[in-house]
Amino acid sequence: MTTHEMLLAAQEAKRPLAAAGPDRRSAALLAMADSLVARAADILAANRLDMDAARGTMSDVMLDRLLLDEARIAAMADGVRQVAALPDPVGRVLRHVERPNGLVIERVSVPMGVVAIIYESRPNVTSDAAALAIKSGNVCVLRGGKEAWRTCNAVTEALRAGLVSAGLPETAVGLVQDTSRASATELMTASGLVDLLIPRGGAGLIRACVENATVPCIQTGTGICHIYVDKAADLKKALAIVENAKTSRPSVCNAEEVLLVHRAVADRFLPMLKKRLVDERQAAGEPPVELRLDESAAAIIPGTPAAERDFDTEFLDYILAVAVVPDGDAAMAHIAAHSTGHSDAIITQDEALAARFAANVDSAAVYVNASTRFTDGGEFGLGCEMGISTQKLHARGPMGLEELCSYKYVIRGDGQIR
Repeated sequence: MTTHEMLLAAQEAKRPLAAAGPDRRSAALLAMADSLVARAADILAANRLDMDAARGTMSDVMLDRLLLDEARIAAMADGVRQVAALPDPVGRVLRHVERPNGLVIERVSVPMGVVAIIYESRPNVTSDAAALAIKSGNVCVLRGGKEAWRTCNAVTEALRAGLVSAGLPETAVGLVQDTSRASATELMTASGLVDLLIPRGGAGLIRACVENATVPCIQTGTGICHIYVDKAADLKKALAIVENAKTSRPSVCNAEEVLLVHRAVADRFLPMLKKRLVDERQAAGEPPVELRLDESAAAIIPGTPAAERDFDTEFLDYILAVAVVPDGDAAMAHIAAHSTGHSDAIITQDEALAARFAANVDSAAVYVNASTRFTDGGEFGLGCEMGISTQKLHARGPMGLEELCSYKYVIRGDGQIR
């Protein structure tokens, strides 16, 4: 099936899916989750082929994004079940007004329609996106990267089997067969066939979609996430937070890329940082973090001298840019100049400064004394997410069911004329 044919089929599936009631959509999700588990062997076999082809061309952290095992497939299925258990977003009355002339005006939540998702090398996005789309009454057209196509195709086939068993059209979930740039461009310019485009991937993909899309597009994903360790920070907590934000999964968009340290505590904190992220990780046989240091930080601990672009780079690897700043205002100014508006954090016991940081840092998620790694639909109680929006119109932050709905006005009268 060509990409155009898939989009036409998706348009045909839009009406029956939106008309299906909440119980039927939830039952379909449960069947999709069961099908993922039942077809785990097929999915793992496809994933082995993708992994074999990717070795030598991808970094270890990116290979980890691609890898599936039985536990990860079980987690994908559990994620689908969690979405099934969430309140249905379709048909909710968002506003009710009774006018003096007797008109009753209601703003009602409705599905977007056909949602296209372009993503790279993360097979779990396939099930997350499909689950959120079906639950919110939307049809989804998926376009994965060529490095993960076999895996994503096996996952999609499992999800479609679950849909069919629940009596819903299998074309409500589709995976584009063409992994060339042409198919991505076709989705970006499919006016009248795509109601919303969501890119999930690196800066290049996001930029291409924003610059070329003629369909409505949500800017997501690129995360140059900062943590600022203030002079009033609990340094033990700060160290644990920085370690988690950088090393728990460095290949994801909510991982920390830049550390800012108040100069009053830099002499104490930076040696602690090097010991924890470099020396102890090496001793334990774990990948050490490469610290790319500005001049002030380099005068305190050894590391790699930071280049000009290091504070504007989403490394997605065991690399951390480190700078010493004179105070909280300088930290906020640095974040304003370099952040991508994803997730930024302050570690401090100074409540007044924390409040000022939360008010002034213009990011989708602003943390006080917690890791940026929590910017995630599951952690926010959304089940999973379609992506992390870093823009402000329509959606911001993790995109769950509500963000996949629009609304319309339903007006009830009794013969009124104007």
